[in-house]
Amino acid sequence: MTIGRDEVEHVARLARLRLTDEERERFTAQLAAILDYVRKLNEIDTAGVEPTAHVLPLRNVTRPDEVRPSLEREGVLRLAPRADDGFIMVPRVIE
Repeated sequence: MTIGRDEVEHVARLARLRLTDEERERFTAQLAAILDYVRKLNEIDTAGVEPTAHVLPLRNVTRPDEVRPSLEREGVLRLAPRADDGFIMVPRVIE
């Protein structure tokens, strides 16, 4: 499939873009090059390749979820600039 000025104009109109003549020519060439590259990728034999979402093997690097002692509530509330009824008071961010 080749792409021409008409397709570039159509896409620009859908995206509500005004293109100059120079931009139309440049985008036509760039989109044609992209489509050629995709065409080459489609020629590659991937029959024995397992589908993947990432090219590198990923592993979970988080630590196990273990119960550990935390800070004492009263101590944290004493450090807070403002506290009320067991809660830390913060400035309102939504009006």
